[in-house]
Amino acid sequence: MMYKQKGITLVELMIVVVVIAILASIAVPSYQNYVQRSKRVTAQGDLFAFRNAMQRYFAENNTYAGATAAAADSAGAPIATLFPSQSPIDSNVAAYTLTVNVASVGSSYTLQATPVGSQTGDSCGNLTLTSTNVKGPSASANPDCW
Repeated sequence: MMYKQKGITLVELMIVVVVIAILASIAVPSYQNYVQRSKRVTAQGDLFAFRNAMQRYFAENNTYAGATAAAADSAGAPIATLFPSQSPIDSNVAAYTLTVNVASVGSSYTLQATPVGSQTGDSCGNLTLTSTNVKGPSASANPDCW
């Protein structure tokens, strides 16, 4: 009489564990890269919305001066009524800090999104957008940033 084998052997179990480990070692970094890129895209969209808020501010005040929270300073967080100081704007966890640097004559500005928290490892670093729509870091330096 022949007996059929029931269950699995330790070798078969170890092969399954190794295959799962290999798949995880490929999938986890890819997922982290995807999350980082999606947060960067959100920050870019928030910079464009911030630019629109700055244009509205200029239309009402005929200057960009005074658009920062510290009125005596021309650089810093935007005034709370103008725009939030973090991206994503609808989240409690910031991936980027948004600041504005207004020129001394109040005729131009540079918006900046600085990565914070888990986003600090982003290869693009700080994202900038000027009043003349110049984006930084430049697309020629790293085409994946914009």
